[in-house]
Amino acid sequence: MRAMLLPAKAEVARQLRRYRAWERVMLASPYDRTVRATFEDSGYTLCVLMGKRCAREAADAAERYLRTNLVTYLREQDGRPQPRRAARRAPPPERRSTAPSP
Repeated sequence: MRAMLLPAKAEVARQLRRYRAWERVMLASPYDRTVRATFEDSGYTLCVLMGKRCAREAADAAERYLRTNLVTYLREQDGRPQPRRAARRAPPPERRSTAPSP
């Protein structure tokens, strides 16, 4: 697994809320240039924070990051499948010889 710095979850949550709020405003006023610019800025901030190239990917990554633990999130980012937990098995029973003792 490669080393990766991750932002504080509180900051990710704050930026995701900001992005979603501006998304709603932008959908309500799609031709307002100021609203669109602010929405795009919030998306860019989320992209930088989450290390993604597009705002939708960054928002999805932020949501996954906030609902999972760190190890699970990093495994998902690496594209590796989750390891299956091996079932615990009891040690094999002792084998006793059937030959008579001397």
